[in-house]
Amino acid sequence: MLKQGFFKVLTNDQLTDSVYKMTLSGDTKAIERPGQFVNIKLDGLFLRRPISFCDVEDGKLTIIYKVVGKGTEQMAGLIGGEYLDILTGLGNGYFTDLGGDKPLLIGGGVGVPPLYNLAKELLKEGKTPTVIIGFNTKSEIFYEKEFADLGVKVLVATADGSYGIKGFVTDAIKEVGEYTYVYTCGP
Repeated sequence: MLKQGFFKVLTNDQLTDSVYKMTLSGDTKAIERPGQFVNIKLDGLFLRRPISFCDVEDGKLTIIYKVVGKGTEQMAGLIGGEYLDILTGLGNGYFTDLGGDKPLLIGGGVGVPPLYNLAKELLKEGKTPTVIIGFNTKSEIFYEKEFADLGVKVLVATADGSYGIKGFVTDAIKEVGEYTYVYTCGP
């Protein structure tokens, strides 16, 4: 269910050299399941920026984005109190009824954020997810602690071996054991 609304920027914090976490307040009723995304309108830019959401709770929307161009660079400069025109309820998202009892969640880079809300939903359903997150190097890692704080097993892979398992997320799968389904997001 697509819905257009204005969201107030509450926080916009830098997590790594190029990754930011923005928390917004607004009407989130159109967001129905983990894995959906929003489209953000920015001043002076013709196309909206599609960003998957990380979390949604009590009228608060959390997005995590990487600065890669003019749009996300503009977003990085936003401060609390500013408003954004956002389309919500986009995409199909993840269907949690498919996951079985021990789903495996695998994300790389900016593919990690949508898995956070998915992990929360799976836990609410009594499932036991395991999460693998992958990055190029240790300095790019974010949300390892947040996943662990949910109570899920978290494995981190870095391509250069500077932290966790050396290699890609596919290399970390060998460390998981039994799983019933795979949810993925990222490269």
